Amino acid sequence: MPCFHARYGAPAKAEHIDMSRDRLPSGVWVLGFVSMLMDISSEMIHSLLPVFLVSALGASALMVGLVEGLAESTALIVKVFSGALSDYLGRRKGLATFGYALGAASKPLFALAPSAAIVLAARLVDRVGKGVRGAPRDALVADLTPAHLRGAAFGLRQSLDTVGAFLGPLSAAGLMLVWNDDYRAVFWVAVVPGVAAVALLASALREPEPARGAPRTNPVRIENLRRLGAAYWWVVTVGAVFSLARFSEAFLVLRARDGGVPVALVPLVVVAMNAVYAISAYPFGRLADRVSHGRLLMAGMVVLIAADLVLATSAQWWVVVPGVMLWGLHMGMTQGLLAAMVADTAPDTLRGTAFGMFNLVSGVAMLCASLVAGLLWDELGASVTFHAGAAFCLVALFGVMGRRACSRPAGGQG
Repeated sequence: MPCFHARYGAPAKAEHIDMSRDRLPSGVWVLGFVSMLMDISSEMIHSLLPVFLVSALGASALMVGLVEGLAESTALIVKVFSGALSDYLGRRKGLATFGYALGAASKPLFALAPSAAIVLAARLVDRVGKGVRGAPRDALVADLTPAHLRGAAFGLRQSLDTVGAFLGPLSAAGLMLVWNDDYRAVFWVAVVPGVAAVALLASALREPEPARGAPRTNPVRIENLRRLGAAYWWVVTVGAVFSLARFSEAFLVLRARDGGVPVALVPLVVVAMNAVYAISAYPFGRLADRVSHGRLLMAGMVVLIAADLVLATSAQWWVVVPGVMLWGLHMGMTQGLLAAMVADTAPDTLRGTAFGMFNLVSGVAMLCASLVAGLLWDELGASVTFHAGAAFCLVALFGVMGRRACSRPAGGQG
C-alpha cells in the first residue's frame, strides 16, 4: 500500500521559479466559463424547484428526496460510461459538448411541467447531460494542466462553476420578486445561459491532440481496471462515505422555508452557500498543491460536521444562514481537492474512466443519502436529518484519520 504522506504531501519546491509554469492554460478558463453559464441556467431552476414541487405541485419531502437523489445519482452513474468512452476515443470535447447540449435542451421541460412526474423526467434528462459531460470535462482539465497546477486548475473551474451557482439563484430571486412568484417565467429565462454555454464550448475550446499510435482498448476491461491502484480506490471509498453525509442541497432550501423565509427569497439561501463556495474553491485549490491532501480533506469534513450541527439546531434564518455558509465552505475545501486526488492517482490513459468510476460509486451513495434524508425529514423532522449527516461525516473522518495513522512511518511526525 503506498504511503499516504508520500503520495499526498506537499510537492518539492524548485530552486528556480519559471513564472510561466504557474500560468493556467486558456482551455481551463474556457471550461470554467462554460460551467459558469450552465450553472446560472441550472440554478435558476434548481434553487426554486424544491419549493415549486412542494408548494405548487403538492409533492412531499420524500418526493423531493426521490427527485433529487435519482437526478444526481443518474448524473454520477452516467459519468462512468462517458469517461470510459472518452478514454477509448482519445477525444473528450465532443462528448462534453453533447452533454451540455442535453442540459440546455431540458430547461424548457421545467417551464412546461404540470406534475412532479414531468419534473422528475426533466431532471433526469438534465442530469444525464451532466453525466455525459462531467467525466470528459474533468479529464480535459487534467489533460490541459501540468501536474503541479492541477489543484489550482480544478479549484478555478469549480470556483467559476460556483459563481454561476450563486448568480443563478440571485437572478431567480430578483425575477420572482418582479414577476410576483411566477416560477414558470423564471424557468423560461433559464434557457438562455444554457444555450450560451454550449455555443462557447463548441467555438472556443481547442482539445489537445491524443498521443499518436496509442492503441485503443476497452478501458473497463479487468486488466485495465487493475491499473487503478489501491491509492485510487481509497479515494473512491472516502468519496462514497462523504457523499452519504452530503445529501442533496435541496434540503437546505427546505430548511430555510421552514423558518418562514418568503418564497421569493428562498433562492438567496443557495446564493449564500455558493458565494462562499465560489470564493473559497480557488484558494483552497491552490493550497491543495502545497499541503497534505489528507489534512485538508479532514479539515473540510470537520467543517461539514459543524454545518450539519448548526442546521440541526433551528430553522430561524439567523441560524440557517451561518449553517449554509459553513456548508459552502466545506464544498470549497473538498470538491476540487477530491478531483485533484482522482487525477493524481489514476493513469493518464484511464483518467476519464477513473473520474467515471469515482462518480459511479458516489452516485449510488448520493441516491441513498437523499432518499434517507427525505424519509427522516418526513418521519422524524429536519433536526434528525442533519444529525444523521453529521454522523456519516464523522465515519468518513475516522476513516481518513485511520488511513493516516496506518500510513505514518514508525516514529514519523505525520
